[in-house]
Amino acid sequence: MHPLRTIYIDMNSFFASVEQHEEPNLRGKPVGITAMEGDIGCLVAASYEAKYFGVKTTMSIKEAKALCPRIILRPSRHRLYVKYNQHIAKIFDQYAELEYVRSVDEFQIALGGKTSNLKIASKLVQTMKDALKHEIGESLKFSAGIGSNHLLAKIAGKLEKPNGMQWLSPDNMPDRLLDIPLEDLPGIGRGILFKLNSAGIHNVTEIYNLDPKHARKIWGSVIGERFVRLLQGENIPLESTKRGGYGNSKMLAPENRTLKNAYLVSRWLIEKSVARLRRDNYTASQFALFLRIQNPQSRWGSSIKTHYSQDTAHFLDINRKLWRTMYIQKHPHLISSISIQLGNILPLPKRSGEMLLPMEMAKKNERERLARTIDTINKRFGASTVTYGINKAHNGFFERG
Repeated sequence: MHPLRTIYIDMNSFFASVEQHEEPNLRGKPVGITAMEGDIGCLVAASYEAKYFGVKTTMSIKEAKALCPRIILRPSRHRLYVKYNQHIAKIFDQYAELEYVRSVDEFQIALGGKTSNLKIASKLVQTMKDALKHEIGESLKFSAGIGSNHLLAKIAGKLEKPNGMQWLSPDNMPDRLLDIPLEDLPGIGRGILFKLNSAGIHNVTEIYNLDPKHARKIWGSVIGERFVRLLQGENIPLESTKRGGYGNSKMLAPENRTLKNAYLVSRWLIEKSVARLRRDNYTASQFALFLRIQNPQSRWGSSIKTHYSQDTAHFLDINRKLWRTMYIQKHPHLISSISIQLGNILPLPKRSGEMLLPMEMAKKNERERLARTIDTINKRFGASTVTYGINKAHNGFFERG
């Protein structure tokens, strides 16, 4: 049998399960986790009791209540989920080689030597299930996939939910996935699916038997070749990702959809994003603003190129100009979502000097040093202790504690 290299752990209905653990009277009941308080918006998670009625993640609250009138809603508390993520990671690391924390509810375990055997790897999974139950509680469960590489392990982890375990390797591929639609495979979105269908690839067997070089041509990049080689069982390590920019997006609560409040939220998003840019010692030379307008219904977006900067006040000035341009073109009454992006990033040590600007090569200018001082104050005394004028915080999924 081919050696197994990875266990992929996918926590079952993680956010809802954490809430059920924290609040015992929710156990065994249908629970939905919302992005914001109230009956507006959509679900970001649902318990298996709610899924039994057909409730799905991203479904609107109105739809969820129609399918499951007794569903209990709770606002998301991402910081709490991160704390549980860290606790779970420590538990797993006691029993196995925790290779990656892939997301807040997904973990990757490395196998090798004796553990590359299916029987021993399966015992390891059960040991971690027992440890999780003993050290945290019965509410938190996971499905595990064991595979010859991280892709096969991830696919295997989706085959038996909840609380299941399956394995995939060249020994049972592609037959084990004959009933799986192509679009259910990780990384096969609508665009790639269209390319595959256009090339005559319509099922897992056909993509499994592809020449990896042909797959590269279909995808239009080396990603296609890597995908097919992984599907065929080759153990290709994860590539390190390269950050392309900084930004933040927000679906606005009803009280923040007025033009004034939406603009103030955009200022808050910029302060947060540029602070992260400085934290990582990057600069950006492009700012983009995208809005979804609710009334009149439309979308608007624009970007401005500038000199490389990590100065919050500079990007706030650009943001104000773009909002003025948008208003002249659209005359909106309500804004439903905002997205801001800081692009074309460059590490500060690589920034060249500017003759026409107060900017020395690879050094912060006076305004950027001031911004860094503000970051230090806010880190010590609390976020928004010092702000760049008036803004409006819009704490949601990633900010709740």
